Amino acid sequence: MSSLEESLRATLMYGLVPVWALAGLADWFCHRRQQMELTAGLGESLLHLLMLAILGAAVLAALLLELNALLLLLLLLAALAHEGVFWWDLFYASSRRTITPVEQWVHSVQFAVPWVALVGLALLHRDQALAIVGMSGVPADWSLRAKSEPLPAAYVAGVVGAGALLTCLPFAEELVRCYRVARRAAATPAWPPSGRTPRSAR
Repeated sequence: MSSLEESLRATLMYGLVPVWALAGLADWFCHRRQQMELTAGLGESLLHLLMLAILGAAVLAALLLELNALLLLLLLLAALAHEGVFWWDLFYASSRRTITPVEQWVHSVQFAVPWVALVGLALLHRDQALAIVGMSGVPADWSLRAKSEPLPAAYVAGVVGAGALLTCLPFAEELVRCYRVARRAAATPAWPPSGRTPRSAR
């Protein structure tokens, strides 16, 4: 592997992955500050969990499985699925609450990360990426198997732990918060107050 490829690999591992986790935490903070549970509520929270599940599965696959034609294609499908749910979430949320400039900036980071990661992995494994469309000198590998050279166990554990702490737990808290409000609203139809995000939370 050339020095340029080593630099790209290090950027993906120690730059992009932390950015993804921190952007998720920042997004959660924006939702909490805006009291999302009183506006878009449970529906938006479920969309957030769906996006988290899609990207979480993709990250785990990239960490543990051999980066070949099949996995690159699956990661492309995951990026497209995340994109679709991302826009669904934006349309759903924007019709029910105010999306502040800070949250929009956070969304732009979350929007870019899957595609930057996919392009970076395709460059590192360009023979297999090109083999998908029959433009490589090597045959496409369509098998699904563990990495022949596994990533350091400490790194994998660190990514999983950081993802759980910075992303999964906050959005699980968001789900619980939204569920409680939805349950209270079902028991008391006149509650919570209708309307967009309270002015004090903007």
